[in-house]
Amino acid sequence: MASLVDRHTGFVAELRRAGLPVSVAEGLDAVRAMQAIDLLDRESLRAAYAATVVKRPQHRATFDTLFDLWFPAAVGDGAAASPERPERTLAGDGRPVPPALDPLVQERRDELAELLLTGDDAGLRQFARTAVAEYGRTPGQESWFSSGVLNALSPDTLMARLLNAVLGGQERGGMAERVARRTFRDRIARFRDLVGAEVRRRIAEDTGVERTARITVRPPLERLDFAGASRAEMEALRREVHPLARRLAARLVQRQRHGRRGRLDFRRTVRASLASGGVPLTTHHRPPRPHRPELVVLCDASDSVSAFAHFTLLLTFALREQFSRVRAFAFIDTTDEITKYFAPGSDVVDAMARLAAEADLVWITGRSNYGHAIKVFDEKYGDAVTSKTALLILGDARSNYGELSLPVLESLVDRARHAYWLNPEPRGRWDTGDSAASRYGELVPMFECRNLTQLAAFIEELA
Repeated sequence: MASLVDRHTGFVAELRRAGLPVSVAEGLDAVRAMQAIDLLDRESLRAAYAATVVKRPQHRATFDTLFDLWFPAAVGDGAAASPERPERTLAGDGRPVPPALDPLVQERRDELAELLLTGDDAGLRQFARTAVAEYGRTPGQESWFSSGVLNALSPDTLMARLLNAVLGGQERGGMAERVARRTFRDRIARFRDLVGAEVRRRIAEDTGVERTARITVRPPLERLDFAGASRAEMEALRREVHPLARRLAARLVQRQRHGRRGRLDFRRTVRASLASGGVPLTTHHRPPRPHRPELVVLCDASDSVSAFAHFTLLLTFALREQFSRVRAFAFIDTTDEITKYFAPGSDVVDAMARLAAEADLVWITGRSNYGHAIKVFDEKYGDAVTSKTALLILGDARSNYGELSLPVLESLVDRARHAYWLNPEPRGRWDTGDSAASRYGELVPMFECRNLTQLAAFIEELA
């Protein structure tokens, strides 16, 4: 029982470290749920934990990965290769022959094709365990890796065989083929996931669960660092950014409404003055007419924040629908307008490629020069910033010890209705090396913004 308690405590702590909000009460609920299930039934245990500690569907993948590490399906070798047969057929020089020429590998591929054809998930799980035992060792036998298994068995190349088996002589290209292709694609993806899970289990047994979890588990989407997001994660971020953009626009309108009084309401003021002998002790004003604010985005596109610039494009795409007018500018050591790359429906990666190839962002060195970039922006595009404009600057404030053009930036901020700076660097690195974060922060309110959670916190602070 003590071992189970320790395992539960470590598992819940690892969930919290990975970014899942698991309270003490929810951890106790999980313990109570265990009293109502058969602890030997691993899937019931998984379901009990998930029901008590997982709040969002986006957290389920992280939960499952950690659950498989802390409550593995097997211990030890599980399913080793048969001792009487070699793991790979060897050529005359002692090296393994290519998988396509190895009859043992082809035999395994036949077994895998049969499992994919029948959809036997339990058999596929056992096969993945066996495949990792046979082909999952690194060349030096010091660790485990998935690519060795997937390169040897090449499950994607089985698609034609699988389609022939289920379609027979049916006409290709129709609905039946599309359904079959989607089914087999999902089963192949399932096999890849099973291989990955088995590799992680074996690495965890060799090096420790905690260490393996820290290496393999990515944070949930809302805590994912923009700089480390993959293309698939960028697609997910795009869906999450749109509601935040609506909230940002609403906050800016609220600040305008609360921060300015409307024109004097002369009639109401005179009527109110009759109660004080004609002396207008209290003035009344018409409510201000809210408008959709204009937005100017000024984005650092240098190599040091190139990944953050992808997020900048996502945010700008989303903000276009919320503001009456959006103009976007990028800079490295000079500034160019990039609004034309933000056509509705454009792909973020394609937009970044066009920006890199076509935009005029380099003046001399191609290294960040905030001072010169700000001066060029003011000289060429200064009319973009007016009393109706919200100015949003995104960058790490590192200018390679060059000029900062603080007076020019101050004049831009004075002209704008609102001005904010989002910095993708951790706050602890501000003002280190060539960072001028505090000097710029004296002119523009600066916020650390590395993930969706911090973006949401920035929007809330605008209330």
